[in-house]
Amino acid sequence: MVYSQIQKGTLLIATPDVEMGIFFRGVILVCEHSANGSFGLVINKSLDLELPEEIVNIHNLANPHVSIRAGGPVQTNQMMLLHTSSKLPTQTLQVCDGVFLGGDLQFLQDALSDPNGPSVNLCFGYAGWGAGQLEREFLDGGWYIHPGTSRIIFNVEPDKMWPSILREMGGKYATLSMIPEDLSVN
Repeated sequence: MVYSQIQKGTLLIATPDVEMGIFFRGVILVCEHSANGSFGLVINKSLDLELPEEIVNIHNLANPHVSIRAGGPVQTNQMMLLHTSSKLPTQTLQVCDGVFLGGDLQFLQDALSDPNGPSVNLCFGYAGWGAGQLEREFLDGGWYIHPGTSRIIFNVEPDKMWPSILREMGGKYATLSMIPEDLSVN
């Protein structure tokens, strides 16, 4: 069955036609989708970043389930928390089953210092679309869509996520997952 509905919790998987920038082989979690537009976080682009110690003290990082991601091209200095903790219902938005967006600095520091803490992706920036724009991009063949799961979001290595989801989708998508990143080496 092909998943054909864009909604909160949908994964957008860039088609091979998307050839440049942060969206090349990108996987985006749609966090909000309405008639007014959409916003999502790129979840498969690792970011090597030194964070200010008052935000994240790397020496106190006891939680092994924390990673830093480039969330998208808009407001790249803004950090958003994507995580598996349901403990802050008033501060967070449930995006899909077991995946939450939001939380304050205290939540982040508690999560980072807890060896059994939740999985947390610190996402810098986001992707946004105006009214109807994402639907047009989808209909024009820019994206495949697949239901988001906490397993994919937090347990699949970022650089393996794009081919992994395509293989999971099966059929023609599985074939696409084997296309080399650089076609000149083929």
